[in-house]
Amino acid sequence: MKATCSPPTHSTYHEGLLLFAHLLMNADGFVDERELKALEEIRQEENIPEITFAAFQETITKKTEKDLYHCGIDLLNKCSDQERLSALVHLYNLSESDSSIHPREVRLLLYSLKRTDVDFDEIELTARQVRARKGMPFEPLN
Repeated sequence: MKATCSPPTHSTYHEGLLLFAHLLMNADGFVDERELKALEEIRQEENIPEITFAAFQETITKKTEKDLYHCGIDLLNKCSDQERLSALVHLYNLSESDSSIHPREVRLLLYSLKRTDVDFDEIELTARQVRARKGMPFEPLN
């Protein structure tokens, strides 16, 4: 049975981003404090309203990982090309936040790229630009 994804409370982009951030943070079976800090930075940077975050938290308790993935893909595919790119740049950076990249995180990112039709080179280039604007060093995933 395919999960149904209700229309987002506020922003399709915000909800899709939050769903994928949750999946990515939980991919290795452990949510690190650095990942939680990175998620909070994403919330601040993207101005995600508290009501959207609360709706997201309710959603993740009611659906399976597979359903969350499919809902996240559906939401991101309703976004503009720029929003999809931005979400995947956030996820790319989030994957590095705990200083280790688990194979399940890589797999999730690769499947997400394929399903959203976003080019990895574009994500890496945009991530470099974002980090340069923030004055942060950039070390690409190996």
